[in-house]
Amino acid sequence: MMQTMLNVFAALLLCYAGMTALCLAMDRHHNQVLKRAPAASARQGFRWAGWLLLALAVVPCAWAWGLSIGVIAWFGFLSAGALALVFMLPYGPRFAAMLGAGSVVASLLMMLIVKVST
Repeated sequence: MMQTMLNVFAALLLCYAGMTALCLAMDRHHNQVLKRAPAASARQGFRWAGWLLLALAVVPCAWAWGLSIGVIAWFGFLSAGALALVFMLPYGPRFAAMLGAGSVVASLLMMLIVKVST
């Protein structure tokens, strides 16, 4: 039960972090959060990091429920991560970005704990 909950939180945090990275790849949101225009390499880096984090979020879902149900749960977590970012970005853009960065570390630690405990 505890492993399933850690997998759920890890997937949700990875989806949030991925959506945050994709958000920072856009000129408008990058200016809103970091108060400067993004370089082309930074935009490309955020874009790659975002897609990688979203793809990585499938792993804890598959660990928790198997691949067939895990992919369906992953779509739900994609929606939840995007919704959290949409509600947080207008009110605290810097906090939303810092939370995205912290989410990566927390989710990887959760995934490590799950793997070590099995």
